[in-house]
Amino acid sequence: MEHSTIAANGTSFHLVRHGTGKELLLLHGWPEFWLTWEPVMTRLAPRHALIAPDLRGFGASGKPAGPWGAEDHAADMLALLDVLDIAHIGIIGHDVGGAVMQVLARRAAGRIAGLFFFDFVYPGIGRRMGEPDRLNEIWYQSFHQMEWAAALIGRSRAACGTYIGHFLRHWAHRKEAFDDVLEAFIDNFLLPGNLEGGFAYYRAAHAGRVAMMEGNSPSLPPIAIPTAVRWAAHDVLFPTAWTDRLGETFTNLDLSILPAVGHFPHREDPDRSAAEIAAFFARIGWY
Repeated sequence: MEHSTIAANGTSFHLVRHGTGKELLLLHGWPEFWLTWEPVMTRLAPRHALIAPDLRGFGASGKPAGPWGAEDHAADMLALLDVLDIAHIGIIGHDVGGAVMQVLARRAAGRIAGLFFFDFVYPGIGRRMGEPDRLNEIWYQSFHQMEWAAALIGRSRAACGTYIGHFLRHWAHRKEAFDDVLEAFIDNFLLPGNLEGGFAYYRAAHAGRVAMMEGNSPSLPPIAIPTAVRWAAHDVLFPTAWTDRLGETFTNLDLSILPAVGHFPHREDPDRSAAEIAAFFARIGWY
């Protein structure tokens, strides 16, 4: 895999490229960075050119003053594609990456061949985000608003490992999915600014999250780009019931539920995930 650092939109972006063919951009979630995609990239490399950046504030990318929300990350990705001279691309995303993709789809639909989502937040979830059974799962989003949160979690390797490891294991159905890279994830989040960089997204997203819980989210135009959503059957964070209104946001939707996986299908079952990605982009002619 080829690592490089690219200057765009006023900061630097670490990205990893692998494979040949039509380009696919892979956008990670939290608590992740580019490495979360490695198993899928390995499997897709014979048929696609994969580009996996660390989002602003994450991994080895720049960390200018935040916070940075989905709109900021989308602007970053468009600037990055311009620097890479890529006019048209397919996009894959998960969690935070899924929020960024929705902005990209509304801002630059003509540049996107297709959208492939794993579990993510979209407007149709609405008030359900704040229901009592969800508050026990999304507490971390409020915790990340605290100015001292990163200092507390980064106080020691043990503290960071406990915190990051909790989410990787608790949200996964296949608990061993990150065993081989857990130490690398801890190393990543102990780098200067990386805890703060990840938490910055949640600070930027806070007002929108509260509006969603209150039922006051702004009305947004639907997205007509060919879209695949593969939702995990055992996601304790984002229940499968939340897929019921996807058709209101995505008018050209291919939805199915992935069995035997939790919040991280791309790591829990990379064989199935890569096959689903390849099949979708083949179906829409992006190969």
